Amino acid sequence: MEGRNRTIFVVLIAIVIVVAVFSSFGLNLFTPAAPEITLPAVTDPAEDQEDQSGQPADTDRYVRVEVTPETVQNVIRTMVPLQPESYFRTITVETSLGDGTMGTTVNRVWQDAGWTQVESTWPGGTVEYTIAGDGTVYRWYGGDSTWTKWDQGERDINMAQRIPTYEDVLALNVKLITSTGYEERNGESCVYVETAENELGNRERYWVSVSNGLLIGAETWCGDELVMRMSSEPVEMPVPADTAFSLPDGTVLHVVEG
Repeated sequence: MEGRNRTIFVVLIAIVIVVAVFSSFGLNLFTPAAPEITLPAVTDPAEDQEDQSGQPADTDRYVRVEVTPETVQNVIRTMVPLQPESYFRTITVETSLGDGTMGTTVNRVWQDAGWTQVESTWPGGTVEYTIAGDGTVYRWYGGDSTWTKWDQGERDINMAQRIPTYEDVLALNVKLITSTGYEERNGESCVYVETAENELGNRERYWVSVSNGLLIGAETWCGDELVMRMSSEPVEMPVPADTAFSLPDGTVLHVVEG
C-alpha cells in the first residue's frame, strides 16, 4: 500500500512539472510577441560643434543636411519657419548703371507682426518711404506731406526694397540650378545656390541664412559683368518696443508692442 502511494505521489509531481513547463513555454507560443523597439542612435553633440570650415555650428537651430540641385529648394523651404516675426536690418543693393559703375541703394527695413516699413535711400539721395500692412501699401518721399496708397500685392514689399527673396529661389526651374552647398556670407552660414544662364543671359547666385531663413545675399551676372549685388547686414531681433510706423502727418499705423 505504501509503495502504491509513493507511486501516485511521484506521478503527481511529474504532472505538476509538465504543467509548469507548458505554462512557461506555451504562453510564448500562443501570445503575440511584444513589438520590437529600436532606439535611435545617440551621437556626441561635440562631434557637430564645428562644421568643415571650422565655424561653430548652430546645433540648437538647425541640422545640417547635404544639399544638391535636386534637394536645395526643399531644404530652403524647411528653413522658412525660422524667419523672425519682428526684426530690423539694413540691405545694400548695388546695380549696374551701364557705364561700368554701380549705383547703390540702401534700405532700412523694419518688420513686425505682419507690418513692414522700408526707408530707401537712392543713389541720387532721394529717400522713399513705404509702409505695408493690413492689406494696404502707403508710399511717399522725403519732404512730402501726403502719400499714395493701394491694395497690397504679393510682392509689393520686395519691389520696394528692389531685392530678390527666398521665394525667387523656390521658384527656380530645378534644371537651371548648377551649384549648391554651404558658404559663409556676411559672417553667417548660408545655403548657396547658383544657376545657369537664363533666357536673358544672366546667372543668379543666392545665399539664404541657415539661422533665420532670410535671403541675405544675391548676385546677378551677365557674362563677366556684375549686374546686381544685394547684401544684408546682421539682423537685429526684435524691433525695439514702441517703435511706430507712421505717415508724414503723424498718423500711426502700427506700434511695436513690448
